[in-house]
Amino acid sequence: ANLWYAIMYPFSSRKFTFAASGVQMDKTAVACVHLFLPKLTCGDPVGAPLAFPIPSLFNNVTVGMSLGDLFAGIAKALISMALDVVFEDDHLLVISKPAGLVVHPAPGHWGDTLVNVLAARGTQLASRGDGRPGIVHRLDRDTSGLMIVAKTETAHRRLSRALAEHRIERSYAALVWGHVTNRVIDAPLARHPKDRKRMMVVPGGRPARSTVQQVARFDATDLVRVSLETGRTHQIRVHLAHVGHPVVGDPVYGGGGARRVTGLQRPGASAIERVTPRQALHAAVLRFAHPETRKWQEFRADWPDDLRPCLAAASGDREFLARDSALDYLGFLK
Repeated sequence: ANLWYAIMYPFSSRKFTFAASGVQMDKTAVACVHLFLPKLTCGDPVGAPLAFPIPSLFNNVTVGMSLGDLFAGIAKALISMALDVVFEDDHLLVISKPAGLVVHPAPGHWGDTLVNVLAARGTQLASRGDGRPGIVHRLDRDTSGLMIVAKTETAHRRLSRALAEHRIERSYAALVWGHVTNRVIDAPLARHPKDRKRMMVVPGGRPARSTVQQVARFDATDLVRVSLETGRTHQIRVHLAHVGHPVVGDPVYGGGGARRVTGLQRPGASAIERVTPRQALHAAVLRFAHPETRKWQEFRADWPDDLRPCLAAASGDREFLARDSALDYLGFLK
């Protein structure tokens, strides 16, 4: 069961005072702990009591543990989380996010997110005032790959403008069911009227545009490159499902998965599905102008290890798992 602690948040101080024991945390710890607090705004009364859950990430929390030890353990656990930093300077970071990591605090994930890990690491993040410090663009929890995080307000403003003006190029690798014709999918998206966690194509929804190119053709699947002009929630997954080629392993928009494949290809499709632990979608390439130097930057992240077995099964190449660069081998990076 989650443990709950009431705390006091004095706006006049840079320290948290924990009502139960009077323990105070220094500025670095405050930056970390603050991200656990749901929907705290500057309009809340000074010293208002709040409560927050200790997420399941910290399974060694015990009843009677002092609050000092509790938050020391939280900070240690966050800092120890592996984070693949591809590039970092005084203005921004480019990270390769692992699958399973939520980007920013939200209901159900107040503490075990990318933002929490960066804060515990001591990384300066641009303040946005919306609980998403530094975040320029997002990836779904179970999508892996490249993301930009801004350290300064100037970098965040310039990168956000570049994103809105389609000057940040984002290319995703996806393994999809069936065989794709190169195309532009221009289909507006909105939330499902009955299931608010799902998105769907809706006339009059928010504009959404994706360009899909076949990279490699296999028996029951294709490896495709998807480039985004817009960045709506679940855009790639919904667009590919909309045109009849859902992402392999997608638990929400997968359209029956291997069951959609018939005839002699069915056993192979089932074998692919068995070794696909999540949606086979990966943010593989980022290109953008650096917000300070204006120099063009390009970053690449190869197909992740947890999805290599499914791509090997799809391709039928027994030597695939031993290859250093899966995407380069298949021609994705050309």
